[in-house]
Amino acid sequence: MGKWTAAAVPCSAEPLIFDEELCIGCNRCMNVCQVDIMIPDPEPGKHPVVLYPGECWYCGSCVMECPRPGAVRLQHPLMNRAKFVPVKG
Repeated sequence: MGKWTAAAVPCSAEPLIFDEELCIGCNRCMNVCQVDIMIPDPEPGKHPVVLYPGECWYCGSCVMECPRPGAVRLQHPLMNRAKFVPVKG
């Protein structure tokens, strides 16, 4: 049987930002991901590899499941970031 390899799909989106110092490599974020965009890093103790960043739903389940606050955060695409300004009446 041949050896399987995987590589990240190029994409302009970078939905998940991992803090290397806080992440313990538990892969809980990967296990809870609803769209399976991550795989475990071959090196133990490292954050998962995001293979399909363009498929992220930005649901935040990975951030909520993480046992280390701040180890993973969502970065929404620029066009989805809204700034609401109060209407003067």
